[in-house]
Amino acid sequence: MTLSDIIGPVMVGPSSSHTAGAVKIGEVSRKLLGEAPVEAEIGLHGSFATTGRGHGTDRAIIAGLLNMAVDDTRIPDSFSWAEKEGLKFHFYTVDLGDDAHPNSAKLNISGKSGRSMEIIASSIGGGRIMIDKIDGLTANFSGDHPTLIVQNLDQPGHVAEVTTMLEHKSVNIATMQLYRSNRGGKAVMVIECDQEVPPESVKWLSHLEGILKVTYLSMTEPVQ
Repeated sequence: MTLSDIIGPVMVGPSSSHTAGAVKIGEVSRKLLGEAPVEAEIGLHGSFATTGRGHGTDRAIIAGLLNMAVDDTRIPDSFSWAEKEGLKFHFYTVDLGDDAHPNSAKLNISGKSGRSMEIIASSIGGGRIMIDKIDGLTANFSGDHPTLIVQNLDQPGHVAEVTTMLEHKSVNIATMQLYRSNRGGKAVMVIECDQEVPPESVKWLSHLEGILKVTYLSMTEPVQ
């Protein structure tokens, strides 16, 4: 347990779950997209929907999408900053089901290049979050480590290709999760790493036969 777990993050309030966690959801979503978003459709679920406006959840998510940190004093004015930076956004209420965390959001975001992504994420307390789904596929990672998300056809050999590449690049695997929609259908690998994965390796993976999409969350590279 760390000091942050006890007293929460240094942040612009009022709530670590509804404000700081919401900022981080936006921030990690921007990093996953790999570029500054220009459009965002954001559904708020559960407590995010019912009490989020009073806690500034909507402004916090937009702040994160604009690359603001949780202690940025501009968070309360994020809507104005979004207009200045050309980010169009819309909020609505969504029901993500009984299994979804009450502090959850569904983000459909797109960037200037046309790249788009659907992310479902939850704020689980103390400023911590969980990325629950990406493009409809289970993910379940924290956003605190360099993370490689590989969507592929459920065929033999893909896991070995990815793990062998990481070994060759001296990247240690911290956690690895495997999911699939059905046998022979779509599958996803979610690999949290102790080191950054080289950009050329991420690009190499995306061109392999049977790999449908590669998404990478970097902890060091700024997303402009």
